[in-house]
Amino acid sequence: MSKPRLKMHLRILSNEQIAFGPGKAELLEAIQRTGSISQAAKSMDMSYRRAWQLVDTMNQCFQSHLVETQTGGTHGGGAIVTELGQAILKKFRGMEQQAIQAVDAEFEDITKYLKENK
Repeated sequence: MSKPRLKMHLRILSNEQIAFGPGKAELLEAIQRTGSISQAAKSMDMSYRRAWQLVDTMNQCFQSHLVETQTGGTHGGGAIVTELGQAILKKFRGMEQQAIQAVDAEFEDITKYLKENK
C-alpha cells in the first residue's frame, strides 16, 4: 500500500505567461548539472526545442537572463545559470517547502479519511 502524498504545483505568472514553475526549476537544475541546454533537455526526456522555449520564456519574463548561452566553437556551445537564475531557483524551492509546510497539518487530517488501497 502506498502512503498518500501531497503534490503541489506553484507557478509564477507574468503577463499570463508562466515565468517560473516546477518544470523550469527542474530545467535550470539540469542546465547547472550539464552546462548545456541540449544535454539538460536530453536528461529530462525533453526536446531541445521545448527546453529552448522554456529558457526563452524565463529570460523574457525577468529583468535579466536566468540562463546565458555561449555559441559553439571547437568544443561546442554551452549554457550557464546566471546569479539571478540561481537566486530565483533557490527562492522558488524555498517557496515550495514553505507551501508544503503551511498545508501539512490539514493534509494529514484529510488523509485519515482516505480509503486504504489494497
